[in-house]
Amino acid sequence: MMKRENSNRTRIVGLRFTPLEFAELEKRFRASTCRKLSDHIRSHLFNKPIVATYRNQSLDDLMEETAVLTSELRAIGNNINQIARKINTLKTVPEFKGHLYLFEIQRKRLFDKMEEVSDHTQKIAEKWLQS
Repeated sequence: MMKRENSNRTRIVGLRFTPLEFAELEKRFRASTCRKLSDHIRSHLFNKPIVATYRNQSLDDLMEETAVLTSELRAIGNNINQIARKINTLKTVPEFKGHLYLFEIQRKRLFDKMEEVSDHTQKIAEKWLQS
């Protein structure tokens, strides 16, 4: 990221681009580590180095899937916690049996999802080792 040498910038320059020019500019900006388009343009104008990033789409897809799985695991964990709290407040056997059944369903979902996460983690490790 570019260090702000003068945070009191008062001069404005307007530029117009064709849609193709702007698309190219935006593509280069997104591939860089610059946080603002203006910083990216300033770096080009003043011949300052621009740090570019390389993104591996297959790893990005795996990371996105991991985020979804993590969210699902949290939801299942919340369900199990709610059932456990409810079981602790029950006073009759039929109520207990019903909630115990719900608990078993959630436990099965949790273990199935954990297996899915394990398989997914294995895929990530294999991709990472290939890089």
